[in-house]
Amino acid sequence: MSPDNSKEVQEGKFFAVISYISFFCILSMLLKKENKFALFHAKQGLALFVLEVACFMLSIIPILNWFMQSFGSVLFVLVSLWGVIQALRGKMCRIPLIANIAEKIVL
Repeated sequence: MSPDNSKEVQEGKFFAVISYISFFCILSMLLKKENKFALFHAKQGLALFVLEVACFMLSIIPILNWFMQSFGSVLFVLVSLWGVIQALRGKMCRIPLIANIAEKIVL
């Protein structure tokens, strides 16, 4: 990584990490929209958050309740944890499926 990118990663690391914690991705988008590293993770965090909300809404349906609460919750926690680890490592790692949705987000 070049020195400019390294500085950008260091400046955006905190916001990249919090992007995977619930709705904090919006905070990252507002405060660090000029930082490519933080914005990359914020977009993935937003896509993940939207899918979490959709999963929660589906869990209201009695037939899907148990499946969505157990499987969905574990899956989203693991994916968020993986995103946090990648952000802490300073990597812009694409989360499968989530990254495709995140790329379509225009600010």
